[in-house]
Amino acid sequence: MHTDVEGGSALLQSQTAAARASELARVRVVDVHEMGMLEEVNDLLTSIWGTTTQGAPIPLDVLRSISHAGCSVTAAYNTDGEICGAAVAIVSAETASAYSLIAGVRAGRADSGVGYALKQHQRSWALAHGLERMVWTFDPLVSRNARFNLSKLGATVDEYNPNFYGTMLDDINADDESDRLVATWTLAGDRTVACSEGAAHDPALPDFRSHQVRSFGPDERPAVIESAGVLWCRVPRDIVSLRTQRPAEAREWRRSVREALTDAFDAGYTATSVTRSGWYRLAKGVHS
Repeated sequence: MHTDVEGGSALLQSQTAAARASELARVRVVDVHEMGMLEEVNDLLTSIWGTTTQGAPIPLDVLRSISHAGCSVTAAYNTDGEICGAAVAIVSAETASAYSLIAGVRAGRADSGVGYALKQHQRSWALAHGLERMVWTFDPLVSRNARFNLSKLGATVDEYNPNFYGTMLDDINADDESDRLVATWTLAGDRTVACSEGAAHDPALPDFRSHQVRSFGPDERPAVIESAGVLWCRVPRDIVSLRTQRPAEAREWRRSVREALTDAFDAGYTATSVTRSGWYRLAKGVHS
C-alpha cells in the first residue's frame, strides 16, 4: 500500500485509484464543459434535491460559469450512457484547496460505488491543479453521508457550523435548520491514500458501562459515551424519514448533536470515522 505520497507520486496514485473506482462502479467519470452535458447535470441535481423558491440546487447558468472558470463539474455515466451521478467543485485561492459544492447520485445507485468514483475523480482533478486539500460541508445528522465522508474517504472534521445556510426548504432538508460539519480531505495524506485503495476506517463501538455514558438522546438511549480517551456520539439511523414522521424528535436530535459535537470540538477532539450504526468516533491528536 502506498502512503505518505507527495507531488507527482500523489497524482499518479490518485489517477490509478480514480480509474479503479470508476471500473468497479461500472461508470465513466468525466469533466463536463458542453452545454448539453451541463444540462444533464442540472437535471440530475434537480431530480435529487428538487426545487425551491430559489430554483435548482445549482442553476444551469452558474454551472456553465463554474465550468468556464476552469473549476470542476463532473458527471458519471453508466454503461448505457445515462448520467447517474454528478459533483461540482470550485477553488479557494486563499487556502490552496478545492471546495466541493455538491455531489449526488441518482436514486437506486446509492450503494453502487458511483459517489465514491466521483470523489476519487475530484481528488485526482484537485491534485492535478496543485491543490492539497478539499473541503465541503454536510449535515451531521445524516449518518450515511457522515460514514462515507469520514470512514470511506478518509476526511476528518473538527468544525461545527450551526444553521450554516439558514432554514432550507428543499426535498431532502425538509424545513430543518441547516447545521453543517466541515469535512477536510487531505488529498495526499496517509488516511486518504489508504481509503482510496480500499482500506475504509470502519470503527467498532466498544462495550461500555453506565458510568461511561455522558448524555442520552431524544430516544432516551445513550448518545455520547467516553471510552479509553475516545468520545463516541450517536446520530439517528435515518434522519430524513424522521423529519417526515416525527419532526419534533428530529429537531431534538438537531439540538442534542449540536451540543455534543460543539463541546467535543471545543475540547480539542476531531471526528475521524463513523460506525455503520451511526456513532461518530472522536479522538485527540489526529493527523491526516
